[in-house]
Amino acid sequence: MESAGLWRMLRASMSSPSTVTLRHKLVEQLRVTVGGLPSTYWVLWVGTLVNRLGGFVVPFLAIYLTRERGLTEERAGFVVALFGAGSMLSSLVGGMLADRFGRRIALVLGLWLASGGMLFLGFSEQLLWLRIAAFTAGLLGDLYRPAVSAAVADVVAPNDRVRAYGLLYWVVNVGFAIALPLGGFVAQGGFLLLFVGDALTTFIYGCVVWFKVPETSPQFTPSRSLLPSAVPFKDKTFLAFWVPNFMVALIFFQGHTALALDLIARGLRTTEYGTIMAVNGVLIVLLQPIMARLVTRWRRSSVLAAGAVFTGLGFGLHALSATVPLAMLAVAVWTVGEILGATVSSSVVADLASPQLRGSYQGVFSMSWGVASCLAPALGGTVLGRFGSTTLWGGCLLTGLLAGAWNLAAADARRRHLEQLRLQHGGVSANVD
Repeated sequence: MESAGLWRMLRASMSSPSTVTLRHKLVEQLRVTVGGLPSTYWVLWVGTLVNRLGGFVVPFLAIYLTRERGLTEERAGFVVALFGAGSMLSSLVGGMLADRFGRRIALVLGLWLASGGMLFLGFSEQLLWLRIAAFTAGLLGDLYRPAVSAAVADVVAPNDRVRAYGLLYWVVNVGFAIALPLGGFVAQGGFLLLFVGDALTTFIYGCVVWFKVPETSPQFTPSRSLLPSAVPFKDKTFLAFWVPNFMVALIFFQGHTALALDLIARGLRTTEYGTIMAVNGVLIVLLQPIMARLVTRWRRSSVLAAGAVFTGLGFGLHALSATVPLAMLAVAVWTVGEILGATVSSSVVADLASPQLRGSYQGVFSMSWGVASCLAPALGGTVLGRFGSTTLWGGCLLTGLLAGAWNLAAADARRRHLEQLRLQHGGVSANVD
């Protein structure tokens, strides 16, 4: 009898007005976050998650080259740099494919070629073949990315693009966060399994696109030209957006190289460094969906400027000391900057591009991150070695402030340009710059 009474009380509490109201609010928040997006977008979203869950190789590539292939750290670094160089060119080629042959063909071709490139790298043994395979895998590995971004712009209503790109960015980071420990577990059975698993998930994504994603380009006209379009490089409004984004990317990639070297040199252990960097992934997973809703109320130029300033400020804080709590705070600050910038950037690119050149514009935008990933390690290492950590992190702070000011200064010209594009072809969001 007592248990029956407790059960009735529990049911009554679950159906109380406050519980119903809370449930209603949660459902409403979920609807605002994910509702109204087309099915094709969700196919791309799920495919991206599957692909990123199998993204084992890149985080473990240097370890694989030194431990399994016996390369010195210097030679392994060169091979990894070749992978990065291939990735830098990949976005340009991928953008061209998306515009010339359509999003669907570019996606399927890029994903299946990337799968083959990963296997090529996994089965290469000699140094020469490792170098060739690394560049090839990098070149093929990111061919699909501009096509994904262009397809999202094709199928998502202009005013929903910030939210759609934000959710896509979020799932990429969720997949990466899961892939890291999963990759460490898989590697216990042999590093070759990493390459096979990465290739398999990429191939599956291509199959999903083949069967589930229609051609999305609204003005698709096949072309025989295989040269990337020069239009984005001649678009002054786009370049005024590209340059500060590149500056922020140069700051951001210091977290992959110079930050680790500096923290270890100042007495932190590798386990502490891992804990510090984990703040980045945890905050992205927790905060990004919330930030994606908030930023739609603000001017995109202000969001981009704030993102640049937070990024510079966060890295600038690394100059103060190398204690774990302060380093974690610094990572938290520049992670907020990363979230702000990443949430709105792709929507700006989608608005600036005409429908038939969305792939090319997204490709050139992605190239800014590829170029930065190649230059940042050498630049940061040189400044750190010759002038010290205070100069490096102070330079990051100044660069972030400059990029923020640049974004604000370019806002009026971009706003006027977007008004003209809205009259010419539509497809431009109502988000105010």
